[in-house]
Amino acid sequence: MINRTYDKRIGQMLRQFPVVCLLGPRQSGKTTAAKLYARSSRKPVLYLDMESPADGRRLADAEYTLKQFKDHLVIIDEIQFRPDLFPLLRHLVDDFRKPGRFLILGSASPELVKGASESLAGRVYYIDTHPLNAIELKDQNNYTQTRHWFRGGFPDAWLARTDSAWRDWMDGFSRTFVERDLNNLFGVTFSNQLMHKLWHMLAHHHGGLWNAQSFAKGLDVSPTTINRYTDYLVGAFMLRKLQPYYAHSRKRLLKTPKVYFRDSGLLHYLLELPNSKSLQLHPVLGYSWEGYVIEQICQLLNPRIQPYYYRTQDGSEMDLVLTRGAIPHACIEIKSTRSPSVSRGMRESIQDLQTQHNYIIVPGSSEPYYAESKIKVMGIEAFLEKDYKRITK
Repeated sequence: MINRTYDKRIGQMLRQFPVVCLLGPRQSGKTTAAKLYARSSRKPVLYLDMESPADGRRLADAEYTLKQFKDHLVIIDEIQFRPDLFPLLRHLVDDFRKPGRFLILGSASPELVKGASESLAGRVYYIDTHPLNAIELKDQNNYTQTRHWFRGGFPDAWLARTDSAWRDWMDGFSRTFVERDLNNLFGVTFSNQLMHKLWHMLAHHHGGLWNAQSFAKGLDVSPTTINRYTDYLVGAFMLRKLQPYYAHSRKRLLKTPKVYFRDSGLLHYLLELPNSKSLQLHPVLGYSWEGYVIEQICQLLNPRIQPYYYRTQDGSEMDLVLTRGAIPHACIEIKSTRSPSVSRGMRESIQDLQTQHNYIIVPGSSEPYYAESKIKVMGIEAFLEKDYKRITK
């Protein structure tokens, strides 16, 4: 069994809030985490899956049914399929307000599910979940950084016996997500053909600056349609739009987000890479490593720390800037070479942002060292285990 970084947080928040919501992509382990917690719960547990017709029938009269279980922990899986439950949960919580009444699981951002965020405001604590992280896997016998980077963190993809089996799982996941899940998650109708094309175009644009106009031209649709489709991909936790940092600067800065696939395995599948060796020879190598590192870090960020990138129009650039409030706290440059040099743009960015913690993250697990004063070179696992906790506490 793999311990998830958010396992303890579930119990902690259920002791404080009447509703706790696990949010994350499909097939990332939310249900497993919820059921494991249920085994240790001192309260009786009722589990309901909103994709199950039988459980759906049990909630035909949801108010009557749920009132019978006011002393239980009620787990409702894939709740975005029943948006009508959100105002009902608010009513039930207000009528009998005690911690730990509902543990709800969702695969879509509440902002995109009608009524979700407004109905439970002040009553719910959200826990962001994610596919398997390097820190969660590092003590597993079959873990290597190269394997995790290439296959990504979806549990079934990670556990596939061969790269061929990994590709088969990814094929099924990708087709099901585009052709069924997206429509069901948000209650809207998408063009499957258009979404498949956009899906692949985004893979070739991974790590690039977002420009809806160029995608719209390539797909012969309006920029509004492209933005709507990508917003839903972000809302389903498939894409990350990393926003630029531009507060308190007199320099001319880029203010366009960068777009990344959140799971590196899905990226490599869409690029039709058969194995990790082929990745080393592919032009996407640097951007792939950049996105992988950014996601590993962002998965573990506490709510007080926000991620950005930084780029000026004269060429100064930083792949990842971590801020506390509006204040830059750490600068992180990400290099796919094991022997990186410090660029002029990195020095200028550090000078602009005045950060005390500065890093270059490289592949492998060699001993950390300082490339220059206050610029530390290290691997991602060492950073997450040691320095990350120190600089974000």
